[in-house]
Amino acid sequence: MHIQIETQGWKPLALALLMGVPLSLPASARAADNLRFSGGLVAEACSFRPGDEAIVLDQLEASSQYLYLNARTVSKLFQIHLEGCDTSISSFVTTRFSGNENPALPGLLALGGGSTAAGVAIGIETPGDNLVPLNVASDRQLLSNGANVITFKAFIKAEPQAITNRSITAGNFTATSIFMLNYP
Repeated sequence: MHIQIETQGWKPLALALLMGVPLSLPASARAADNLRFSGGLVAEACSFRPGDEAIVLDQLEASSQYLYLNARTVSKLFQIHLEGCDTSISSFVTTRFSGNENPALPGLLALGGGSTAAGVAIGIETPGDNLVPLNVASDRQLLSNGANVITFKAFIKAEPQAITNRSITAGNFTATSIFMLNYP
């Protein structure tokens, strides 16, 4: 929501209000249009199923030896559940994941601070194995009225230099992404 405050030349009034000082003004100044609010309300086609506002994907793991041989893990499924979808508002949804990008693997999520693992990144893909790069909207997915499920997969991928140098570091990691749904 955008809030716009206009003082229309009455800087002493604005200063007095901010300082809490009473100010005597002529009646014509008190009636002036010196405060205006504007904004908007949006209609979203769906709402999240309770609990799906924040999804935690545990047990995403691999051995460094496996990554040296295969460069990436088999993907692990995760889902975003939507409820109360109304296709009269929108019949499609796209998903955009944002987060800190791994410089060695553009489009993939960097590991978070405090991670003891190194040399890897987290990728997100569609059920059809198409990469969904960070900060890029996914393909449109058809919605139906009522409940819907959006499915993605996550995987661990080794950085090319870490494979070449055999410098993947085993350890714990976290990575955080924010997803945003858009109803085009």
